[in-house]
Amino acid sequence: MLKKNWFSRLAVLAVLAGSASFLAAQQDYFSNWPSNRSPEKIGKRLAEHFVSSPHQYTPTLHYAEVCTWYGALTFAQLTHDDALRTELIKKFEPMMPGGSDPGRVPVRHHVDDSIFGAVPLEIAIQTKDEKYLAVGKSWADRQWENPQPDGLSGETRYWIDDMYMLTILQLEAYRATGDRKYLDRDAKEMVSYLDKLQQPNGLFFHAQDVPFFWGRGDGWVAVGMAEMLRTLPADHPDRARILKGYKLMMAALLKNQAKDGMWHQLIDRDDAWPETSASAMFTFAMVTGVKNGWLDAPTYGPAARKAWIAVAGYIDQNGDLTNVCEGTGKKNDENYYYMRGRRTGDFHGQAPILWTVSALLR
Repeated sequence: MLKKNWFSRLAVLAVLAGSASFLAAQQDYFSNWPSNRSPEKIGKRLAEHFVSSPHQYTPTLHYAEVCTWYGALTFAQLTHDDALRTELIKKFEPMMPGGSDPGRVPVRHHVDDSIFGAVPLEIAIQTKDEKYLAVGKSWADRQWENPQPDGLSGETRYWIDDMYMLTILQLEAYRATGDRKYLDRDAKEMVSYLDKLQQPNGLFFHAQDVPFFWGRGDGWVAVGMAEMLRTLPADHPDRARILKGYKLMMAALLKNQAKDGMWHQLIDRDDAWPETSASAMFTFAMVTGVKNGWLDAPTYGPAARKAWIAVAGYIDQNGDLTNVCEGTGKKNDENYYYMRGRRTGDFHGQAPILWTVSALLR
């Protein structure tokens, strides 16, 4: 009996030592930043900058702005910055029912519009305020009002952008309510997109009829899978499929990462320009994978660290990310992607920087 207990204690000590080594490895990769690469400082700068930023692109709230709002809110939560959270909620109030700016609320039954509901859901998660929960749930439920015969959302269109923009709304609804239907919808949607769009090399075409590996498009996929894996229970029937697709993609991204830590506008084209929104999205996905033990830390930790240091270097003195690809539809023309304009301070880029800050702080 004494011998058995001795061996049991040794086994426990070995597990604890392994866990300690794993945590120490993470700390080495994701701490001791140069002062101008500090996630806390960058997150604070960009989140406060967002509070006073004007709207971009469309008269109604654009999906890229929703994504930035979500990133600013998660940063506020992780840093216990109640004052920042209050300002972010105050900025959203005019778009609540009875608010002063109803014209800003999207109306289309379209994935780009429906993501609007992710903001009130995140506010509800953080504040437990039922009025935000009701608004957010209404958007999540609306997205499945007229499902396809296969049970997928009527907003399904098989553009890779949707693997974040469609799934994050349902994921936030699950996080806010605990209702499994939102999670099951989400996982089914993700698996369907994986089966149709992921290529043997692990990357994703922009759409079935657009055979190019556009950086930010693949970025939406990487973040969507990482966000979902953070929440999917270990025993969920779709988890293994999503994790397999995620790992295959991360291996492909590792192979295509440039020497400076960035990724290109077209991922597999070295002559394409370094694009920051995609690079930030891939950084988020890798950091999240290393921190959760889905990815081998000694392999992916240095790559994720290098990526953060590189992409954060594109933030200018105003807290604006530079070299962000402008809003981009799908087109079966490779030159179209090469020639997209580069923007500064575009919410398509501000958002994933804030997400990555949150990933580094979790």
